[in-house]
Amino acid sequence: MLRILFLLITISCFPACKDDGLDKPPTTNPEDTVELSDTLIIPPLQEMVVYEVNMRAFSDAGTFSGIQSRLDNIQDMGANVIWLMPIYPIGEVKTVNSPYCIRDYRAVNAEYGSLNTLKALVSAAHDRGMAVIIDWVANHTAWDHPWISAHKDWYSQDGNGNIIEPPGTGWTDVAELNYESGSMRQEMIESMLFWIDEAGIDGFRCDAIDFVPDSFWNEALASLKAHTDKDLILLGEGGVLANFEVGFEMNYAWDFKTAIARVFSEGMSAETIISTHKSEYTKVLAGGEKLRYITNHDLYAWETTPIEDFGLKGSVSAFVITSYLGGIPLIYDGQEIGHPTNISFFDKNPINWSLNPDVYDAYKDIMTARAELSAVHYGEMKSYTSKDVVAFKRFTAKQEVLVIVNVRNSLKVFDVPDELANTQWKDVLADTDKTISSSVSLEGLQYLILVRDL
Repeated sequence: MLRILFLLITISCFPACKDDGLDKPPTTNPEDTVELSDTLIIPPLQEMVVYEVNMRAFSDAGTFSGIQSRLDNIQDMGANVIWLMPIYPIGEVKTVNSPYCIRDYRAVNAEYGSLNTLKALVSAAHDRGMAVIIDWVANHTAWDHPWISAHKDWYSQDGNGNIIEPPGTGWTDVAELNYESGSMRQEMIESMLFWIDEAGIDGFRCDAIDFVPDSFWNEALASLKAHTDKDLILLGEGGVLANFEVGFEMNYAWDFKTAIARVFSEGMSAETIISTHKSEYTKVLAGGEKLRYITNHDLYAWETTPIEDFGLKGSVSAFVITSYLGGIPLIYDGQEIGHPTNISFFDKNPINWSLNPDVYDAYKDIMTARAELSAVHYGEMKSYTSKDVVAFKRFTAKQEVLVIVNVRNSLKVFDVPDELANTQWKDVLADTDKTISSSVSLEGLQYLILVRDL
């Protein structure tokens, strides 16, 4: 949601257009006859890896077909859940061309393709064992959404009866919805069900969920779950315990991202990463998970890149910690090749996928190894972390995985605790046997991923 902080700067660059007279969602095009694949078994929550796609950056075409043509690359990252940023027509009144400014909840933005090409993408992903979720924006709509004229009471209004933007946000391109309206709530839920039925999507990443009443999410998520036999994937952009109480199974690890960036860029003790990890999970219900990341679309667009936070080599080391310590890993398109500059989603901004092939290969190796390590998915965690080295063990009764990461760009020596001294392991990335003695010397930003079966 940080994207809209830039509206006041950019709004003058995008002149408003006339309302196009829409008064109902467009009907499905007769060509939309792709048969949806029913081969997908949605992965267990603990085994999920989410890959976020910015359509305007992911391919030169900027379309659903452009994503479909690169599904191999998404699988290289170990992903089994694809998150598509908003796919809907974008408002043209007060616009900054943000995909989070939605003009029609039941239509596909022609910039990206058609319902037909979306269904083809979903089916192709399902055939590969990957689920597809779509972004859902429930707090607000575009100013030229048909509801504006047809259902003014569905929107928040000031004392003079004027529809308002979300208060205190500066999000001038959108109008805030009124959740005291029962009819609006029902239409919102019906629109969410539309995409499950018509496009075969497997769940939602719901935007700014803490801006919308918990009572709506409780009603909406219960309705979605009752509507389908699918074990829907429900990710909320929120950070509080109540997100889980209303039915979301994942929310954001905001504090973790801040902590790990400060450890690498400011020299904060590496122990902060572990304490933040533990603190975040005190606000998660049993069975829920945190979405863990070093970047996402908001951060890469408007704040720092992973290269600025961690350095190129450090960004890989930080990702190892993020993807192995606990939670559900998120990869945002571009981070796996160390894209050096901001990646906009307000306009077309194709990624140069030929950059830094060594970084891509490192991500691929890290996530290929992770997929085979059951202790990372289901094990408990024990930390041995020091000021400069993150070290932790993920373990079950049958397997132990030991991860050691130097968070500094200089040689560090890790003093091995007695319980691990003189033990035998396999280095899963080098595919060699390794003995851990009383200490381990680590080059700057070096990481080790070790495993032993019990």
